[in-house]
Amino acid sequence: MVRVRFAPSPTGVPHIGNTRTALYNYVFAQKNQGQFVLRIEDTDRARLQPDSLPKILAILKAVGIAWDEGPFAQSERLKIYQDHAEKLVKSGKAYYCFCTQERLSAMRKAQQKRGALPRYDRRCLKLTRAQVKTQLAKRTPHVIRLKVPDTGETSWVDLIQGKISFKNNQIDDQVLLKSDQFPTYHLGVVVDDHLMKVSHILRGVEWISSTPKHLLLYQAFGWPVPKIGHFPVILGPDHAKLSKRHGAKSVLDYLDEGYLVEPLITFMAYLGWSHNDNSELLNLKKLVKLFDLKKVQKQNPIFDLKKLNYFNAKYIRQLSNQELFALVKPRLKFKLADAKLTSILPLVRDRLVTLNDINLFLDYFAGDIKAPLDLIVAQSGKDRAAVKTALGQTVSAFAKNSAADWQEKNLEKIGHDLIELTGWTTKELFMTLRVSLTGKVATPPLFALMEVLGPEVVSRRLQAAHEAL
Repeated sequence: MVRVRFAPSPTGVPHIGNTRTALYNYVFAQKNQGQFVLRIEDTDRARLQPDSLPKILAILKAVGIAWDEGPFAQSERLKIYQDHAEKLVKSGKAYYCFCTQERLSAMRKAQQKRGALPRYDRRCLKLTRAQVKTQLAKRTPHVIRLKVPDTGETSWVDLIQGKISFKNNQIDDQVLLKSDQFPTYHLGVVVDDHLMKVSHILRGVEWISSTPKHLLLYQAFGWPVPKIGHFPVILGPDHAKLSKRHGAKSVLDYLDEGYLVEPLITFMAYLGWSHNDNSELLNLKKLVKLFDLKKVQKQNPIFDLKKLNYFNAKYIRQLSNQELFALVKPRLKFKLADAKLTSILPLVRDRLVTLNDINLFLDYFAGDIKAPLDLIVAQSGKDRAAVKTALGQTVSAFAKNSAADWQEKNLEKIGHDLIELTGWTTKELFMTLRVSLTGKVATPPLFALMEVLGPEVVSRRLQAAHEAL
């Protein structure tokens, strides 16, 4: 059976790149009728942030990723790792190291000075059994290190990257069990992946350098090795590793900003994987159907927020008015009657990139505005006196239209009559009206907007602009 795992460290809130790893693992398991195991690798006590675990779980739930087993916390499995480390010592595959941090630091500085590969010099490997026994009896602080073979190569055929090899003489005798009796990442991940019967290890390419150490551990334990694949790392627009300075955030942050789950799934899926139509919106069900691990690329994808915006706007345009109403209403920063919101949505839906963008269009629907006189004059292309005259003519023209006839097509006819009356161009007059009514240059279609604003609001705002000039 296919069994995958997602094993985040609760040292912060995972950004979208980490969530993509979880997504790929989940859809791969679903595609193969497999199981998804959630493991929390919390052995780095110095960097542990307890409040990040609930957020990790919330992110997975928000995306729709349901784990079959777990979450298992490594901090609750310490005896398991300790026992396995001791087994390796007894079998001669690992050894106790009593070197102090001061000695190790001096050793590395000396190696760097002479241009040597930084690695442990195996001083403690030369200790006799009696010397080791004495140090243990004295409770001398110590770690357990893996005894890496001096010769040969460690290689594997990566499911995504192809064949990869490392020379064993360039691999350090890594620490397996720290002096505080907590396992290092290397020991914990190998023991857990074996005991949890993980069949496929699918993780980011940044873990490739750790893989030979893990393979040597499998060999030392005499365990079968799972299949291994490394996803490409997501890069920022400057081709550096994706970080917060590139706008990388958690899924929860994006949801708060008004992005929707399906566009986020689509965006994450295409960050390193592709199929015939990379403009197609996806949900989990569709992604499971389409996903093929062989189509995960080696090349590192570039994080492009414009693509996420494209997918989100496209998804919003496909929502019904009722669906969109339900999604935007909780995000309103203005008091607005349901009927008014219902009438506004058809005007602005094609302009929304995120759900929160609804508030960009509501200030001039929800309450009165102060006409930006300089902007009105600038957009008209005329002098102040000419604008005042034209606005006076506009107020009079629209006042003749009865409330019963206050419809977009009738308002548009009046607008074109005003063009003839004033001698202005369409752009000059309509931009003057637009800014006078909304305070903005970019809005929904002018006369549809006026219909929703209603005759009283239109008259009041045009009159206010006219009098202020």
